Amino acid sequence: MIPPHDTVKDALLDAAMLHVVFDGWSDATFKAAVAEAGIDPVVARGVCPRGALDLAVAYHKRGDAQMVARLKAEDLSAMRFRDRIAAAVRFRLEAATDKEAVRRGTTLFALPNHAPEGARLVWDTCDEIWTALGDTSDDVNWYTKRATLSAVYSATVLFWLGDDSADHQATWEFLDRRIENVMQIEKFKAQVNANPVLQKLLSGPNWIMGQVRAPVRTPDIDLPGSWRSGR
Repeated sequence: MIPPHDTVKDALLDAAMLHVVFDGWSDATFKAAVAEAGIDPVVARGVCPRGALDLAVAYHKRGDAQMVARLKAEDLSAMRFRDRIAAAVRFRLEAATDKEAVRRGTTLFALPNHAPEGARLVWDTCDEIWTALGDTSDDVNWYTKRATLSAVYSATVLFWLGDDSADHQATWEFLDRRIENVMQIEKFKAQVNANPVLQKLLSGPNWIMGQVRAPVRTPDIDLPGSWRSGR
């Protein structure tokens, strides 16, 4: 009997973690994981047709799932919204059980042929954060929120990888500064929107931007940014 798809992938990922630190997310790591997990190589390739690349993606998504679970379990109601975002990013980084695995993944997804996949994973992480925090935007703000957070998240990950401060305190301070930068931009946008002269000048572009709508999730395929026909 062939075990379930997710069970096989989880077993392979768990076995791979012992080798990533030495061989990265490579074919050598994948082959070692297959052998140690006792999975038929044909089944393993069926579950992970791209080998270790699929395991690297699975590792990232596992961290996302752990972050979302923690966000749902924590009471963040007393926090300012900007602090909730900072907490979510912190939860996501703390979900990474092996910094070297993240470092190796960052290197992998920096390669030109894998960069689009890496960008999608970061976008999906930020979409998970905004969705978990109750974002209800359905216009262009849906995109700008995720794009802005993607930049903050990516910069924070790179800082965190090189941070050796106690309890990564330097990283959390860096994250707070990046979010403060974003808040300054939002304040500037609010000032522009409150200026009637600028509003008149920007009426055309604002109308165009007003036609942009967020993607609609399909009820049976819960993927960040998935589309449903007929929108």
